[in-house]
Amino acid sequence: MFVQLNPSIPMHVIDRGPGQAFAVIDYGPEHHLIWVVALDDGGQIWAAPNPQVRVQENWSMGREKDKPGIANLDEARAKR
Repeated sequence: MFVQLNPSIPMHVIDRGPGQAFAVIDYGPEHHLIWVVALDDGGQIWAAPNPQVRVQENWSMGREKDKPGIANLDEARAKR
């Protein structure tokens, strides 16, 4: 199943960087969800499996970058 996300979700693809997830692909219970993400830097589009993506930090939603499971954007940007 292919689902277009509206609105898009700010995501971080591990080893690629931050972007906007605009679709998700679900191949069923034997597979990871596949997130279709347009990267902020350069506009590349990646289809990333669920273990390779994290939601971006969002102070108003209580997702801070120092909490486990939240993409530390400063650290990820320093690695590139």
